[in-house]
Amino acid sequence: MSESESGSGTGGGVRGTADEAGRLSIAYSPCPNDTFVFDAVAHGRVPGAPALDVTFADIDLTNGMAERGEYDVLKVSYAALPWLLDEYALLPCGGALGRGCGPLVLTREASLPGALAGRTVAVPSERSTAYLLFRLWAADQVPGGVGEIVVMPFHEIMPAVRDGKVDAGLVIHEARFTYQNYGLHKLADMGEHWEATTGLPIPLGAIIARRSLGAERLTALADALRSSVRMAWDDPAASRPYVLAHAQEMDADVADQHIGLYVNEFTADLGEDGYAAVRGLLTRAAAEGLVPPLAPDALRFP
Repeated sequence: MSESESGSGTGGGVRGTADEAGRLSIAYSPCPNDTFVFDAVAHGRVPGAPALDVTFADIDLTNGMAERGEYDVLKVSYAALPWLLDEYALLPCGGALGRGCGPLVLTREASLPGALAGRTVAVPSERSTAYLLFRLWAADQVPGGVGEIVVMPFHEIMPAVRDGKVDAGLVIHEARFTYQNYGLHKLADMGEHWEATTGLPIPLGAIIARRSLGAERLTALADALRSSVRMAWDDPAASRPYVLAHAQEMDADVADQHIGLYVNEFTADLGEDGYAAVRGLLTRAAAEGLVPPLAPDALRFP
């Protein structure tokens, strides 16, 4: 395994399909759930698994990498799938879905959802699942709609809300556990709204791989990822050094909470509820004009 620093994998141009030795280029985030899931396979501890050339990059970058056809395997937002599924297949494992783990809308003062009408909201990306969930929520809960959407790096959003640069912020991941440190208030939980209206888990991050790898290699890759997930569950201590080395100054307790939220039965296998959640999100988003419609067999694997 070789590794690049976060975001640096784009500098050398387009990454080609698997090299002659069968190594696959892969890009995923340094977040604890990803390093926990990929630890065993990335370090060659899954028998028969392909060797991986790993690049770390946050998901807003990997979405763009996938659109440009870079890398054989990537972690991307489910929201990005409608633009990617011609070239990439959705793997039925390795990603992040769950319950009680949705994005939050934060404000400086406690208020009701209607207070967002016409207001400025900072978001980490407009091609993210968090953004789709926010727009679907706002269509139901904010009469007249929100005002300006400002895209900014995730780590800048809570300070921007605190300092009054924006009226509200859409946050993800560990911000669920840290927003009170900024004196902020939770206006709404996008996941609670999604679960209440659909009964389905929240689809967040997907693992995709080039269709050109072929059915046999795609199936073998999915099997290897399932094994990597199960090995991490069986021996969590084995992944600990990898997780904490890339946790971006997150303390160990928060990293554990992060893994507990985002690594679950859907990580091992999407199953019927997982696929229903993905189809439901993208169908609703397409109906709102937020994403292109999916082809009938777009989610078929392999």
